Amino acid sequence: MSIPAEAAASAPAPSPAGGYRSEQIAVELEGVSKHFGKITAVNQISLQVRRGELVTLLGPSGCGKTTLLNLIAGFLDPDAGEIAIDGRRITDVPAYRREIGIMFQSYALFPHMSVAANVAYGLKMRRIPRPEITRRVAQALALIKLEGLEDRKPRQLSGGQQQRVALARALVIRPRVLLLDEPFSALDRNLRASMQVELKEIVRKLEVTTIFVTHDQSEALSLSDRIAVIAQGRIHQLGSPQEIYRRPIDRFVASFIGDANVLRGRLVGIDGATAAVALGQIEVSVASSGIAGAPIGAVVDLFMRPEDMRVAESGAAVAADGIVAAQIYQGGHVDLHVEVAQARSGRVVLRLSGQEGMSRWPPGTRIGITLATDKAIAFQTDGC
Repeated sequence: MSIPAEAAASAPAPSPAGGYRSEQIAVELEGVSKHFGKITAVNQISLQVRRGELVTLLGPSGCGKTTLLNLIAGFLDPDAGEIAIDGRRITDVPAYRREIGIMFQSYALFPHMSVAANVAYGLKMRRIPRPEITRRVAQALALIKLEGLEDRKPRQLSGGQQQRVALARALVIRPRVLLLDEPFSALDRNLRASMQVELKEIVRKLEVTTIFVTHDQSEALSLSDRIAVIAQGRIHQLGSPQEIYRRPIDRFVASFIGDANVLRGRLVGIDGATAAVALGQIEVSVASSGIAGAPIGAVVDLFMRPEDMRVAESGAAVAADGIVAAQIYQGGHVDLHVEVAQARSGRVVLRLSGQEGMSRWPPGTRIGITLATDKAIAFQTDGC
């Protein structure tokens, strides 16, 4: 049911669905959907974001994450469901009245305006008194470490500096919620990493509730309090970075987040919440939820992170053996690509610290592989 904008301020908050007290919730979505013709971009998504929390919407291109951000911002209207900010339903409230700060992928700075004028723009539109604008712009520029550049135009700034100006413009209005749409995508790798650290420090300092959109898994893992992994308009899993990485709820999340090797194992037993899967001479313990209903003796897929697999020492039990196909030097570690018959793709990657892998196991070497018996995730095979 929609409500007029004038009534939004007095409308009751939606009832919490995630176990948090209503005063802890900054943003709440209940059954939100959006269609573009026959295409369902967002499909009955419900989500709660706590005050001061940084939640990342993570997924591949076309999964619906940017559409969801635009629905929260008010640039799009949902076809179903309700949206609330700080306990007020704002589903029908126009974007300019939602008190949201937005940083776009393109930064969207005004090229004819100075840095100070760009930052001040939102305050002027809100008719804030000039002395207060001057004070708050100075504070914002100090926060992003751009003092002394007030009079420069965007074209006179580096990409990282332009990004800081866009962030300051979003923060200077003191938003209830900060929305970030892939803000680091145009930066080079080193600058992107440094800006991630600075962004995290700033949002923590200001305690501003932040919703961040990206398709970059490492970015999501490093920045987020929680991650919502999205595909085909639905949230597949919502959890901390550690939960998403170590306890993926389904095959999509396990495959999409980080690197994973998939090996064929054999189910040997289920005992309540845990199951035992044999792979070569090794038996690993996994959560049984991913293989519920599989008969004993069935072939199941074991997902293993590259850092949880090692070259077996002589005489040790091995999960599989194979031939080193390639060595990829990555500075702090070496990736060994090994041809393994039990692997779904025909190869696995072992991530070894230091440079030992370069000298001990050159291409063509046959090696045995062992693995951490408590780090695997198992799912029923999809028949491929």
